[in-house]
Amino acid sequence: MRLKDKIAIVTGGGSGIGKAIAIAYANEGAIVVIADLHLANAKAVVATIVAHGGRGLALQTDVASEPAVIAMVKATLAAYGRIDILVNNAGVILQAKVVDTTEDQWDKILRNNLKSCFLCSREVVRQMIAQGTGGKLVNISSIHAQLSEPSAGAYTAAKGGMEAFSRTLATEVAPHRINVNCIEPGATYTELTVPMYTPAVKKALFERVPMREIAQPEWIASGAVFLASDESRYMTGQVIVMDGGYVMDGSLPGASYWTE
Repeated sequence: MRLKDKIAIVTGGGSGIGKAIAIAYANEGAIVVIADLHLANAKAVVATIVAHGGRGLALQTDVASEPAVIAMVKATLAAYGRIDILVNNAGVILQAKVVDTTEDQWDKILRNNLKSCFLCSREVVRQMIAQGTGGKLVNISSIHAQLSEPSAGAYTAAKGGMEAFSRTLATEVAPHRINVNCIEPGATYTELTVPMYTPAVKKALFERVPMREIAQPEWIASGAVFLASDESRYMTGQVIVMDGGYVMDGSLPGASYWTE
């Protein structure tokens, strides 16, 4: 068990990639705190973890609220006495062209995707420094931190900001043996994204993604386990891209150079 007895907080852990990470961590021996806006979802994940012999705690948390984040950290410490791992996974997406995006919509996306990462990281890092035993931060970004996503300008800005923030934080906390890294998932089946994957979208993705697959959340969770484990001890400020080859592939689907 690579995370035996580690205390991990997973934000947005009640569904999707966060849920898969929480269960994967528990399977590796971690005690997992599920911090989610939807308490029923968080409790359901904890019930799954407990049913398989693990341990966990469900907390209803608005991770973009400073008082709520402080309360989340205090509740975790009251239950388990320390924090070893934080996964900043919570987030939302908005489909709107930049020219149609309202100020309130922009603020909502930045609040839930970027401000939440700042608040949770700050409070947990403060505790990790006080503990003096190091720690791991895993931030769930997106390939659209580096690729454009039409009709998602606020979301791409937030994810790009998350990665820039992570590099700076990684530099600041490295002397305390705290590692900060990101994962960029590509197309992944979750409760949020399944409605997006119409037959036309799937056909286009399978032509564009070299591995011809859409990821399952558990595939992304495997990278989060690595980044939370001692195996990544000498890695910080980095981004792992888990996208079936989407970002790296510069080929033209359906066409070949030099031949007719």
